Amino acid sequence: MTEKFLLLAAAYLLGGIPFGYLIVKLRTGRDVRTMGSGNIGATNVLRTTGRGWGLLTLALDIAKGWAACALMDRFGGGSPEWIAAAGVAVVLGHAWPVYLRFQGGKAVASFVGVALHLAPWALAAVAAVFLIAVAATRYVSLGSILGAALFPFAVWLLYHPGPVVLSAVAFSSAFIIWRHRSNIQRLLSGTENAISLRRKK
Repeated sequence: MTEKFLLLAAAYLLGGIPFGYLIVKLRTGRDVRTMGSGNIGATNVLRTTGRGWGLLTLALDIAKGWAACALMDRFGGGSPEWIAAAGVAVVLGHAWPVYLRFQGGKAVASFVGVALHLAPWALAAVAAVFLIAVAATRYVSLGSILGAALFPFAVWLLYHPGPVVLSAVAFSSAFIIWRHRSNIQRLLSGTENAISLRRKK
């Protein structure tokens, strides 16, 4: 049991690694929190620093979500409940990183990594919704909100997990939507920033 709680702590600390912040700092010397939307995630890195750096941030943030669950799977006995708990921990770590005084990102990419390990077919289903929404509207936030909202239903339909796993998934999804509350306000007011995939010069 002690090992599992240590793995949860490790998942939180892994989730807190601010790859977007570090990449922009190393690339430009600037603090990404003072640029664009002020977020440390891949979308803001893409907007402010360039497509390649945004994609690198995305990949690393997904990787840490997957790694947190994989570590719990490998060293925590493979219990789906504890793997789901590690997923919650890594999401909270990304949103509230101790390294940045608990001011982090919205945890979408980290949650994608969790979903990739925990429920890949459900992730594939909501990824289609995400891509359609972003292609149609150019709003990454809208795609993320819709994907997070639909993910628990996809997990339930495709995997029929126990109540602990489903509760962890539902909590993480609701948490991500809550982290997007300012985006929701901007979407409703028509002031949300649309994404551009043009290469930054």
